Amino acid sequence: MDGSTATQIVRQRYPQVQVIALTSFREEELVQGTLEAGAIGYLLKNVSADELAEAIREAHAGRPTLAPEAAEVLIHAATYAPELGQDLALREREVLALMVEGLRNAEIAERLTVSRSTVKFHVSRILSKLGVSSRTEAVALALQHDLVT
Repeated sequence: MDGSTATQIVRQRYPQVQVIALTSFREEELVQGTLEAGAIGYLLKNVSADELAEAIREAHAGRPTLAPEAAEVLIHAATYAPELGQDLALREREVLALMVEGLRNAEIAERLTVSRSTVKFHVSRILSKLGVSSRTEAVALALQHDLVT
């Protein structure tokens, strides 16, 4: 499973646990996905031991810590709105295509060999990114704007 999914599961099962992502990835969808999943921090692996220790202390106190690169990605995302559906990750596009086929979460999970909670997370992100409140609206928008093949 990916870091965002792991973060979401940890936060659902153990809400008192704070998660700090320590990664080499700085892509927008990964930063946003991890933070939306509940991480309180996002650091790159080039962080010093002192900086990591400080981030752990901050997380323990409930205060977020972001690598400057992650903050830059979030600022860019907030100021440059993508075309409808262009910000969907590859896996989100796959899930959306299966939604268009009429599959339910359990069937999508089986088809993609992932857990139902992972599918639920992807569906939630799809709805959010498309600015809709239901699966039906997401499917209609996907068909209307040719978001899936």
